Amino acid sequence: MKYRDLLAAQFLSRPNRFIAHCLLNGETVTAHVKNTGRCRELLVSGATVYLQHEPSPNRKTAYTLSHVQKGGRIVQIDSQAPNRLVKEALEEGRLILPGLGSPTLIRPETFYGDSRFDLYLESGGQKAFVEVKGVTLEEDGWARFPDAPTERGIKHLQHLAKAAQEGYLCYAVFVIQMENIRGFSPNDQTHPAFGRALIEAQQQGVIPLAFSCRVTLSEAVLADPVPVDLWKGRDIRAD
Repeated sequence: MKYRDLLAAQFLSRPNRFIAHCLLNGETVTAHVKNTGRCRELLVSGATVYLQHEPSPNRKTAYTLSHVQKGGRIVQIDSQAPNRLVKEALEEGRLILPGLGSPTLIRPETFYGDSRFDLYLESGGQKAFVEVKGVTLEEDGWARFPDAPTERGIKHLQHLAKAAQEGYLCYAVFVIQMENIRGFSPNDQTHPAFGRALIEAQQQGVIPLAFSCRVTLSEAVLADPVPVDLWKGRDIRAD
């Protein structure tokens, strides 16, 4: 996934989840934020952010905020990117999902019941669903999801589990939109119900996977598999 001519700016404020005010070349500009999550640990006053200049009569803003500098990492916060990165990796043969060979069919946005999963795959006689989640929350090299409660995410896991019970291969793929990540866990401090739902889905056959990304100011690529620990930080007594 390519990016062109990103402009460095300083984050000032985020009056709502859709826009941010940034200081660009001494001028305050309004940018569309390509992520409706909280991103509170990223979008802090004074942070270096990167903007795309995309003027159009059909847009309310001429800029899009797609990347944030966090310490030595560049974090891609484009919430539309993870699906593309997984699809690209599957198409190019860089990603082989466990239990599934090289897919002969990759179809985005496919309904199963009243859930719409990100990808439907076929390989030989196997059929599979993939639900992709973008991850931008990182603490001490450990990635977590979600950064805000997500009832929709729980619904997706429950429907994946149902599909797995009916014979489909089912994957919950967490795309960590940065490099140098030691592991991934559900964010039980923010939404313990999601963590429980992920454990229950795994017990019913859903395969949770996590991958880091190689992120620069010109490109993002799905990179290395990351260890998944569904129990890290969870109080087993509370379950």
